Amino acid sequence: MKLGKNLVTGMDWHTTSWKSMDDPTPGEYVDRLDSHGYPQLFVYRNSSIVYSSGPWNGIAFSGSPNSKASDSYTFRFAINQQEIYYKYELKNDSMPTRVVINPSGVIEHLTWIERSQSWFLYLTAQFDNCDRFALCGPYSSCNINISPPCDCLKGFQPRYPQESAADWSSGCVRRTSLDCNHDGFLKFSGIKMPDSRNSWYNESMNLEECEKMCLADCDCTAYSNLDVRNGGSGCLLWFGELIDIREFSQIEQDLYVRVAASELDRKRWRKRSVLIAAISAVVGTFILSFLAWFSFQRRKRRTGSEVENEDMELPLFDLVTVTSATENFSCANVIGEGGFGPVYKGILPDGQEIAVKRLSKYSGQGVQELKNEIVLIAKLQHRNLVKLLGYCLEREERMLIYEFMPNTSLDYIIFDSSRKASLAWKNRFEIAMGISRGLLYLHQDSRLRIIHRDLKTSNILLDSDMNAKISDFGLAKIFTGDQLEGKTKRVIGTYGYMSPEYAVDGKYSVKSDVFSIGVIILEIVSGRKNRKFHHLEHYHNLLGHAWLLWTEGKALELMDECLKESCSASQVLTCIQVGLLCVQKLPEDRPTMASVVFWLGNEGLVLPQPKQPGFFIERNSMESTESIDEGYVTNVSISILEPR
Repeated sequence: MKLGKNLVTGMDWHTTSWKSMDDPTPGEYVDRLDSHGYPQLFVYRNSSIVYSSGPWNGIAFSGSPNSKASDSYTFRFAINQQEIYYKYELKNDSMPTRVVINPSGVIEHLTWIERSQSWFLYLTAQFDNCDRFALCGPYSSCNINISPPCDCLKGFQPRYPQESAADWSSGCVRRTSLDCNHDGFLKFSGIKMPDSRNSWYNESMNLEECEKMCLADCDCTAYSNLDVRNGGSGCLLWFGELIDIREFSQIEQDLYVRVAASELDRKRWRKRSVLIAAISAVVGTFILSFLAWFSFQRRKRRTGSEVENEDMELPLFDLVTVTSATENFSCANVIGEGGFGPVYKGILPDGQEIAVKRLSKYSGQGVQELKNEIVLIAKLQHRNLVKLLGYCLEREERMLIYEFMPNTSLDYIIFDSSRKASLAWKNRFEIAMGISRGLLYLHQDSRLRIIHRDLKTSNILLDSDMNAKISDFGLAKIFTGDQLEGKTKRVIGTYGYMSPEYAVDGKYSVKSDVFSIGVIILEIVSGRKNRKFHHLEHYHNLLGHAWLLWTEGKALELMDECLKESCSASQVLTCIQVGLLCVQKLPEDRPTMASVVFWLGNEGLVLPQPKQPGFFIERNSMESTESIDEGYVTNVSISILEPR
């Protein structure tokens, strides 16, 4: 694949999307290399830019840090007097790979899997809503893990503060005006480099020379190394406003942004204050650390637990504190019950509210699942994942201490006729988006690739602002390296949310979780539970009913009656279509979470047409939530458990 321009003949190499998955005529999206300033890739929808790769840094485009060369393929970027181009080449012909732009405008890197005789989506260029071009406006950075995701760079403030909660398109302005002769630079790391159309570059200059050149030109707003390899080389200067910046921890390129001298003085004062405070705290910290270590060692000897404490990265609560917080595990404080045991509300001495998950001695979840949950959640940080505050392992007690979620779980609200009306369409859509972002983080953006394996409405908790938080990682699995699929003989999970390949053959992958979230999205739209769904005219479950309505062109009839006054019909239809795409029978037909987040966050896209869902027909729909304990679906032993 080659994208670029022949400067002699004017020939332009670009990639165009199909009109739809089944129609190869040219679609709305074009992936093209822009040669203005320092070249970068743009995805255009008609004439509007919807995505920018950011400039090339010698290894990858700064907006696509995962698109690096490997043992199987190489990326090449070249600029000379004859042509400017970006080229993708295979090293190993035995593993066919291709890069396309799909009908929704997402750049996809696909790899052929001989075993399944299908194309596997290896990665996408666009990750989430922060990849929308210039979403946050000038001098602002996008961080998908905060809400709203936009925030001003240091030294800048919102142009219109009263509008910043909802609309960041106007971006930010300088807090202090520039003086040209007395300016300096603030260093920003771990970010995508700004749009480089208004830039100048030199391959031979070093960073010090680059700084001097930028400082000498009053119109220069930022500078950086051109190439990050071998300690950095070359010079890239920006002129005018800096736009399309987002946070990316993988980026190794630093950006130096021009600010007034007073902003630098403010930063130095803060550093001195921090240094003084740090020095003052060293002795106290040392003493407290020693006491904490001593106390921990005593507690560790008393625990007698099978859990290996050295693996944990969270505070260890003592039993006295937890007992006091829950009023001696009072029945009045029970806020939930699952296969693992009860969940209690508690209040710590400092007033913080907590939720205590107490493992019953008869629990279906054992020590290994508990340890799995502690180790996993300790390593995960995302606004749509429940926060684990600590754990208690004392005597025979095994407990997890979470942040308290005042609005309990999603199933408690949407499946109750008296409570579901409190969730307007806007809330339900944001919950669906939140779950999708959290799952995308688990699958792609966290330092571990996590398969949840038990995603369901009872494991989606809601905070005071109705923000969704994924919980319960006792059954989660970590994928390492190039692992794409796992298999188990002990199929554990919840009927109605499990994918066919997992329930029948014990096979699980990221596409298993995609199936589960598809079920949840359809349940959010309908306010009906998949396994409890009944219809007078057929015996299908909720998935089958949604599929029938979709094929008959009556998809909006799936919508919960109480949403008619608050809904956006186009958003509801998008959610139904995305939900059906997620629950398709074959894993390879289901989208990735990157596509799900992108589709939900961008109205008006042309999405693929869904195929028939898995578990389309069920002759009996059991009245309770059923959890598989052991065995295969074809010969399964079922334990009837309450939702966890």
